[in-house]
Order: sequence, then C-alpha cells, then structure tokens
Amino acid sequence: MPKMKTHSGAAKRFKRTGTGKLRRGQAGMNHILEKKPSKRTRRLTGDVDVAKGDADRISRMLGDR
Repeated sequence: MPKMKTHSGAAKRFKRTGTGKLRRGQAGMNHILEKKPSKRTRRLTGDVDVAKGDADRISRMLGDR
C-alpha cells in the first residue's frame, strides 16, 4: 500500500501541538481590516482549538492516520 499524501491545503491551515491537539487560526483577519473595530481584530488574533467533530477528519488529511 502506498503512503498517504498530506492534504497540502490542510497542512497550511492546521497545526498539531506538542500534546497532540489540533489548532487553527481565527477567520476574518486577512483583509477589509480598516472598518473592523480594534476590539474585534484583537479578539481574532491567535489560534483556537479545532472543533471535536472536525478533528478526526482533519487529522486524516494531515496524514496522522
């Protein structure tokens, strides 16, 4: 059986932490930032955990299984 290829789009969007959790960046910080309040842009920076329902599918795309 050949090796599974990593889904390159998923690899750019998701990272696995040292403890094995999946993290993703918040949406809404790429463009049209001038009209968004500073409070909102501060809240959107940083990473958050992936939802439990998506974690299995994402880890398969990253080639973990």
